[in-house]
Amino acid sequence: MAQVPQRFFDALAVRTWCGLSLRALGRAREEIDAINVYPVADGDTGTNLYLTVESAVAAVEAVFAAHAVDAVDAGEPDAGGGPSLADAVGAMAHGALIGARGNSGTILAQLLRGMAQVLTTGGEPAHTDGPGLRLALRHAAESARQAVAHPVEGTVLTVASAAADAADAAAEGAEGDCAAVARAAYEGARAALAATPGQLPVLERAGVVDAGGHGLVTVLAALVETFTGRAPGPEPVAVPPARVALGDEAAGECAAEEGDESGPAFEVIYLLEAEDAAVARLRQRLDVLGDSLVVVGGDGLWNVHVHVDDAGAAVEAGVEAGRPYRIRITHFGHGDAHTAGTGRPPRERTQRAVVAVVPGEGLAGLYTEAGATTVLARPGEPPASGELVQAVRRAHAREVVLLPNDAELRHTAAAAAEQARTEGIRVALIPTRSAVQGIAALAVHEPERRFDEDVVAMTSAAGATRHAEVAVAERQSWTTAGICQAGDVLGLVDGDVAVIGADVTEVAATVLDRMLAAGGELVTLVLGDEAPETVTAHLEARVRGAYLAVDTVVYRGGRQGALLLIGVE
Repeated sequence: MAQVPQRFFDALAVRTWCGLSLRALGRAREEIDAINVYPVADGDTGTNLYLTVESAVAAVEAVFAAHAVDAVDAGEPDAGGGPSLADAVGAMAHGALIGARGNSGTILAQLLRGMAQVLTTGGEPAHTDGPGLRLALRHAAESARQAVAHPVEGTVLTVASAAADAADAAAEGAEGDCAAVARAAYEGARAALAATPGQLPVLERAGVVDAGGHGLVTVLAALVETFTGRAPGPEPVAVPPARVALGDEAAGECAAEEGDESGPAFEVIYLLEAEDAAVARLRQRLDVLGDSLVVVGGDGLWNVHVHVDDAGAAVEAGVEAGRPYRIRITHFGHGDAHTAGTGRPPRERTQRAVVAVVPGEGLAGLYTEAGATTVLARPGEPPASGELVQAVRRAHAREVVLLPNDAELRHTAAAAAEQARTEGIRVALIPTRSAVQGIAALAVHEPERRFDEDVVAMTSAAGATRHAEVAVAERQSWTTAGICQAGDVLGLVDGDVAVIGADVTEVAATVLDRMLAAGGELVTLVLGDEAPETVTAHLEARVRGAYLAVDTVVYRGGRQGALLLIGVE
């Protein structure tokens, strides 16, 4: 179906481009994964690019949704224009940065950030036309190359530079024509992609083009569709027959022939809050520790990616530089370029696993100790369906119980479960609405039990747990308990505002009393970092004094958004 073309690079064009890129990468994901042989043949480049763009799409959609809400609040629901280009392209870059996955996703995030820096400089009118798009593509290619510690030709960096070169030539005679610039960039990138096997021996031996470069060509094809209304025809990509026909084990053998068996054993990725000077020192230290170093971002927020043998040292370096979080450490297991040929047998799938979304680092540790595979959901940064699918895969089990622990993640979790089922994994989704319900479900989990019986027991435990939270209102709003003002303390019971007050402890006590009025045997309290230290002690004393035979357990949730989570079983 033809897309309605955009004339200028405005906020709507950003939204259209992101959506089309996600759709295109969704179609090409498996093909790109299959040709992933550099820098590590771990078969996930297409998936990483998809997850990165999915995060960018979510951020852009959030900006459009917020603009619509603001228009309604202002009494102008039909106000036209939507968000500004600066808001939309800034959200795209930020979303890609915080959601970047792998080497290729991190570089793509920097490409988008580089474009955003140009498109939001000096006012919108100067940068929404063809020459503005040309400048954006050039700056994107240069900034991405600068972000990589040791650039290698024949990779996505080469493809990005070729796209910028072609856009430069097209923009000279295409004043105001974004479509011509986008088409030229795509054609230049496609030609460069076809030449990558001649630049990287590992690609030539495998008979493939660069996977990251193929992903960028896919994204640029979506840019062409944004401005012309039609996508360029799909490009055939050479795929090693062993990877397609023989499955994971054969793919690992193929990777051993193609890659470098002596490379680092771990991939380490984290977001980092740090100053520029500290990041410069971090780059130097990580460059000594490992390879495939890519550090992207700015303005105090960075995404760090490196391959190392000492994952702990890479994280410690981040701690010295600032505050690392959303830390992901992946061991390059059997079948990749670093361990194939070692005689290590393929890792057997476990029979059953639990995958849970958790709102803070403290609960992530608790769930992990209980044997669950966790996905961290920070305030305002809910995980995408692709991230949940990745977690299900990482659990490496034949049967998976999925705990979303948030009512708003129900549809996202359902989509992830459906995707995992197409890959032969048996997935049961328990619609937990809070992390305290997930704790109750995990407490009765027994892997030795029949799958259906285990799911029923976990579902019953979650359903028997009422949940509440204490949070601070961010803005004036109508609630089921009346009108609240920004800064008010809210007590929510089962998702609805039940109490509005000024003191955290008083609101928490009122909420707990209402919950225990219907009875209960166990109270679970999860304390957030920003809550008063005395609140849990006060609530524990209140339970001991007023509710006989009711036990209380307290956990620290970390930066979980809510000041306090309460569960009553």
